[in-house]
Amino acid sequence: MVRPRPATFDKKKIVAENRRARYDYAIEDTYEAGIALTGTEVKSLRFGEGSIAESYAEVKDEQVWLINANIPEFSHGNRFNHEPKRPRKLLLHEREINKLFGLVARQGMTLVPLSIYFNSRGRAKVELAVARGRKSHDKREHEKAKDWKKEQGRLLRQHG
Repeated sequence: MVRPRPATFDKKKIVAENRRARYDYAIEDTYEAGIALTGTEVKSLRFGEGSIAESYAEVKDEQVWLINANIPEFSHGNRFNHEPKRPRKLLLHEREINKLFGLVARQGMTLVPLSIYFNSRGRAKVELAVARGRKSHDKREHEKAKDWKKEQGRLLRQHG
């Protein structure tokens, strides 16, 4: 029997966040994925270093890879330090990978990382979104709708 997923993910410490993604893309669905890291990468992330501003994910050979994510070298690392922008494997169930592959291949969706964080058990996780790119006029309409919702809330608080 499948265990129901929580509505929101258990984020204890957010390390890197892609705030621009919610503006540039219309988010359809989100997934929580583990990330395969080396020891110095984990240490670097625990110090709060890392950026996913220009990164994306792709499905290749029945695996999901995080491309162009920047985790800088660990300052106290030795000759076994990691490469900062290497592709990193994302850990998902096989049925989730198949579903993501179908969405990306058939419907032209994009896999965008929204944040890298540590959960309550201390594991590094990536919040991965299945998104559709927005055109510039879509972005303007989205901003107008968002501003109107804020204004509605203010009016209701003042007069309600």
